Amino acid sequence: MISRVAPPAPAVSRPVPSRPLVRASACPHDCPSTCALEVEIEPTGRIGRVRGARDNSYTAGVICAKVARYAERANHPDRLLTPLKRTGPKGSGQFTPISWDEALDLVADGLLAAERAHGAQSIWPYYYAGTMGLVMRDGINRLTHAKGYSRFFSTICVNPAWSGYLAGAGRLSGADPREMAQADLITLWGTNAVSTQVNVMTHAIKARKERGARIAVVDVYRTPTMEQADIPLLIRPGTDGALACAVMHVLFRDDHADRAYLDGYARDTAELEAHVASRTPAWAAAITGLPEAEIEAYAALVGATPRAFFRIGYGVSRSRNGAVNMHAVASIPVVTGAWQQLGGGAVHTLSGIYGWNKTLIEGLDMRDPATRALDQSRIGPILTGDAEALGAGPKVAALFIQNTNPVVVAPEQEKVRAGFARDDLFVVAHEQFMTDTARMADIVLPATMFTEHDDLYQAGGHPHVLFGPKLVEPPGACRSNHEVVCALAGRLGAHHRGFTLSPREIIDETLRMSGRGSLAELEAARFLDVHEPFETAHFLDGFGHGDKRFHFAADWAGLPFAAPGKFGPVAQMPALPDHWDVIEEATSDYPFRLVTAPARSFLNSTFTETATSAEREGPPSLLMHPDDAAMLGLAAGDPVEVESARGRVQLDLRLFEGVRRGVVVSEQIQPNRAHAGGRGINTLTGADPVAPVGGAAFHDNRVRVRQKVKS
Repeated sequence: MISRVAPPAPAVSRPVPSRPLVRASACPHDCPSTCALEVEIEPTGRIGRVRGARDNSYTAGVICAKVARYAERANHPDRLLTPLKRTGPKGSGQFTPISWDEALDLVADGLLAAERAHGAQSIWPYYYAGTMGLVMRDGINRLTHAKGYSRFFSTICVNPAWSGYLAGAGRLSGADPREMAQADLITLWGTNAVSTQVNVMTHAIKARKERGARIAVVDVYRTPTMEQADIPLLIRPGTDGALACAVMHVLFRDDHADRAYLDGYARDTAELEAHVASRTPAWAAAITGLPEAEIEAYAALVGATPRAFFRIGYGVSRSRNGAVNMHAVASIPVVTGAWQQLGGGAVHTLSGIYGWNKTLIEGLDMRDPATRALDQSRIGPILTGDAEALGAGPKVAALFIQNTNPVVVAPEQEKVRAGFARDDLFVVAHEQFMTDTARMADIVLPATMFTEHDDLYQAGGHPHVLFGPKLVEPPGACRSNHEVVCALAGRLGAHHRGFTLSPREIIDETLRMSGRGSLAELEAARFLDVHEPFETAHFLDGFGHGDKRFHFAADWAGLPFAAPGKFGPVAQMPALPDHWDVIEEATSDYPFRLVTAPARSFLNSTFTETATSAEREGPPSLLMHPDDAAMLGLAAGDPVEVESARGRVQLDLRLFEGVRRGVVVSEQIQPNRAHAGGRGINTLTGADPVAPVGGAAFHDNRVRVRQKVKS
């Protein structure tokens, strides 16, 4: 009998698809969220998807779309992969590849030549927050201090905000941001969290869903965050102090001030109450453009809600009166005594809680305080020879640039561009892409990204220390900031122990010296929650001043802020909270107030190179109220010229009802070359320093707008 059952088929070996390895990391970018990340490592050795870490109580699994797409940036075909030497005129983009040895020799030769001709202080290492990692961002200072180069005074972002907060609270601390979930009223003041700090919305929305909390948003245009608000408060740029004073007027007038708390925790209360007696909602309405009834209703709600939480963003401070605005807004929860409540009080930044010993990272043991410190925001005047900006020292003959793109982001772009065009200025740019700044360099060095080196991070918007390990090998010949600084130190005759150590060794020693354990412990834990006890975070054991009290009358000349001096019209600053009328008000010649706000798909000038981000943002544009456009005879899509006393740029017009009449907004920052005419938005912004310790007033520009005349 023959079996009719078919024999079994022979076994076929099929490859099992390799799954990506998931590794922990931290977002390195200039954002208070500093998200804890999970990064997929593909079998090819490249990064894949990036997610927020669910087990981090602040990130809570949520990150912004641009970082979720980070593989698009890390694996971009236009990344710089080899050192380059300029072969054509500055800005021409004409470069030839060279070896690392040749590049480092040329850089060292250029810096040594400048030192011989003009002295060590003619060399200015210039950097900022392209990475917020402590080793890769701040290690350049070790070279500065070892060589006696001009020091870098960082001003472009935090100074007006931090000085205003310090004037009142005396310490850069505040309520744990996770407490927003316990609040009954959350005010997001001067922050477009949906676009720039998505995790803030995670905790605010949780409070709304679970507690019925109401969300108020104070801003100068109808942002995506304001679209989600229960209480939208749309004000004119630079008028935050007026609104804050009117709120405090109502609090005192209607007996919502916590007298017992004020007696124990504040100074100058009687003076403040007398001062704001004339700062009525009607007075503030005329300044802010916000109707009096809306001011009254919001102030009454603040007074009736013990658990009122204020998340104060940097937008409050982007005007020439920014420090005064920040101080005024931070005063509100003191008047109500909201600091006593879980889910009450305020936070701007927690940057003051970490207590780092950065001696090894920055070479602080070799720092000479007599060496001049040059103002980051004034790079245009500095490079064009302004004697005051130079501090009566030698001209800047050489720039060594890491982590920043000043030809796009710095104010007074006409001067910045003129300075970079100098034939006698030697420029080195260590970069990831051929930015506008790199195009003006003599030598361009290819840089790693955050998954390609080890680094240590602190958050500003939540209380975590995070470790970002090297996850993949760098592409091409990319080298980290630390590698480049150490290689140059050897060629320049600079000596410090930090130049001989690896990033991991520096991180471990810094953690130990700072009382934060070891790298092994941090790496095992993934992140370290260093939040302060409730009593300390809420200043219930005293504010940061010597008398332990919040100061309603600010001592602007005596702030606990590390600065080489005072900047701007400090003597004119009002001591008590107020609307300080020092902003660039509109005139008949320049009838509009311009705000240059952050774009959702960019982060400063980062992510502008990725196609997805560029497509989502579209071409450089200007938001204008339809009634203003009609008055000027303009229509949506028209090419327009926007001009200040400093220059002009070309933008495409977008009609937008979410601004006050007389206010225009450009969400930026696009590369200069993305603009018709090649001039970027910071052509219009001023480099005059914001009082009391410097800064740039990016939201404080008077401009005129007219249709672009076709040539």
